[in-house]
Amino acid sequence: MRTSMVRMVAGALAAGVGIGFGAAAGAEFSAAPPAYAQQEGEEANVVRVARQATPAVVSVTSRSGAGSGVIIRADGVILTNAHVVGNSREVEIGLANGERRTGRVLGGDPSIDVAVVDVEGAGLPTAPLGNSDELQVGQTAIAIGNPLALERTVTRGIVSALNRNQAQIGLDELIQTDAAINPGNSGGPLLDSRGRVIGINTAILRGAGGVGAEGLGFAVPINLAADVASQVLETGRVRRAFIGIRYNDVTPEMARQFALPVERGIIILAVQPGSPAARAGIRQGDILTRIDATPINSTGDLRRAIRERDPGDEVTFTGVRPEGSFTLRLRLGV
Repeated sequence: MRTSMVRMVAGALAAGVGIGFGAAAGAEFSAAPPAYAQQEGEEANVVRVARQATPAVVSVTSRSGAGSGVIIRADGVILTNAHVVGNSREVEIGLANGERRTGRVLGGDPSIDVAVVDVEGAGLPTAPLGNSDELQVGQTAIAIGNPLALERTVTRGIVSALNRNQAQIGLDELIQTDAAINPGNSGGPLLDSRGRVIGINTAILRGAGGVGAEGLGFAVPINLAADVASQVLETGRVRRAFIGIRYNDVTPEMARQFALPVERGIIILAVQPGSPAARAGIRQGDILTRIDATPINSTGDLRRAIRERDPGDEVTFTGVRPEGSFTLRLRLGV
């Protein structure tokens, strides 16, 4: 009975069926308070975030097209999308003050659609980075970019889902949002209600399956993008450890509803054939609860642990399946 129940949960989650789960410095003025201070509540907060973050948003123009970017270091380090810069070694960067500068493409990772660009400068406005491993479905999401050549457009929505896998655009681990994202937004920041960057906007799906897909926007989690930037700046290349699984959170509510043996962990939705996970013996429906000595209470715990390891490292997974508890060794791929 428990065997079929665990597999049913994994199958339903893999199909996306009916299961709910969580998974420039401002100037000082001596005159009247700024206009946004006269607003109230959430509206005032969005105005504040827009004023704070917009100076750090840039336009990026290359032979491949045009998009957006966000300055993350005052000495000119910019995050954008790999598809925006394409194969260009240099791109044109448009700053919020109207200046146009040449940006040097330092590197990136097309498999997650992140690129790192550098422009000469000091004291440039920056956007602070958040922690995408701690995101919650339903929290505020604010996108800023240059859609349709309309510079520094601000849209607001929520985080609609986490850890999305999108075969249509060949990306996974994505943040889904209903904040309006259009061509030209690519590479711009997705921000939380405190103005911290939580993602790099990458795509919007339109007309999926013959049905309008407005409101389906996606962003690369900032922790993943920041890891790419760190590797590019330190070593000039990117190496990412690979497991070969799709997964989602186990929550206490899900555990009660489906009589699962644990209340926390991640449930395996699918295992890629021939992947390190498949070779190690991980199966659909397995619930992973620990990697080495680190508990896995959520998808963020696993992503954080894997980012700290290198391809070729061996790790030990502990978990439960219908037959009982298990432990297995896995060598991370690349």
